[in-house]
Amino acid sequence: MRLMEVLEPSGGGSGRHFIDLCRGMQARGHIVHAVYSPVRAEERFVEELRGLGLAGVHSVPMARSPGPSDLAAWRSLNAVVRRAGPFDIIHGHSSKAGALSRLRLSGRPIARVYTPHAFRTMDPGLGNLGRKIYGSIERLLARAFTERLICVSADEYAHARALGMPREKLSIVVNGVGTPPTDMREAVRSALAIPADALVFGFVGRLCHQKAPERLIAAFQLLAARAPNAYLLMVGTGEMEDTVRQRIAASGFADRICLTTRFTGPQAMAAIDALAMPSRYEAMSYVMLEAAAAGKPMVLTDVGGASMVLKDGENGVLVENDDNPERLAAAMLHLTDTDRLASHTRAALARSHDYGLDRMISETEAIYRGLIA
Repeated sequence: MRLMEVLEPSGGGSGRHFIDLCRGMQARGHIVHAVYSPVRAEERFVEELRGLGLAGVHSVPMARSPGPSDLAAWRSLNAVVRRAGPFDIIHGHSSKAGALSRLRLSGRPIARVYTPHAFRTMDPGLGNLGRKIYGSIERLLARAFTERLICVSADEYAHARALGMPREKLSIVVNGVGTPPTDMREAVRSALAIPADALVFGFVGRLCHQKAPERLIAAFQLLAARAPNAYLLMVGTGEMEDTVRQRIAASGFADRICLTTRFTGPQAMAAIDALAMPSRYEAMSYVMLEAAAAGKPMVLTDVGGASMVLKDGENGVLVENDDNPERLAAAMLHLTDTDRLASHTRAALARSHDYGLDRMISETEAIYRGLIA
């Protein structure tokens, strides 16, 4: 098959999915062209994407918010189709790339696939007006411009149905991950001056409103006073980075909070004892899956996909999705008990093989073949 994969937020979980999918499809003999946006691209993502040896890697500037620049981006995507096509499948990832790549592009009819990686309307802070506007756009695109919409969790599927999207156009393909490296614990901790015997909570993701890093810093302030051996390792960058750094500096525990991009999320997994992700909304978090594959206990807000991976009280703790840091701090404090942490870790290790990468690639490939047929 000749495939064109398109992504706007070039990094984070959607970036991980994008690279894994491109690599997996190429390994199965398909001709893959990747289109990414340099506007929000992470340097490591671009390097890894270009290092895959795909048939083509194309840079098309795409802004996150709707605006006049969308017309230029749409024309650039058309130019890629004319220059590098024909394609059998065009697969847009995230809302902006999904919209631009589903509007009728030049040349012969092409099957159009869309993976939202969390609908914008899943954000509880969006407001009723925003939810109606974005929901109407998503519903129109799904009904008139989409051959298949791939949800990454049952929660996202239910949300799509609630928005009025046709059942026959929806599929569920749960994200898959490779097993993170297990030999990086000492190297990461040493490089970041984290004591070998510290209890380390980890955060991996874009520093943005969705991932709510400020919630975690506020909770760690409450925790740190009661758990002197607790540290917080945050891996990521994004539009909130300046705000996050300011909050860390003002927390009173800056010497026990490390914000870095020196290591990838999978590399950092070996160095942490538990994952803490207080996201406001998700579809199926890649970081959560990587932590599950690494056998790490988790503290997660009860948002999309979390309950599929985390059984509350068994391999971690689910907390309410709100801005009250006390609940999150209490859940983290729960894991500072040595026996309790060991019990949750054993349970996490027992479930660590449930979300393989090969399954995700195979199920997506089957959808592509079905559409072509």
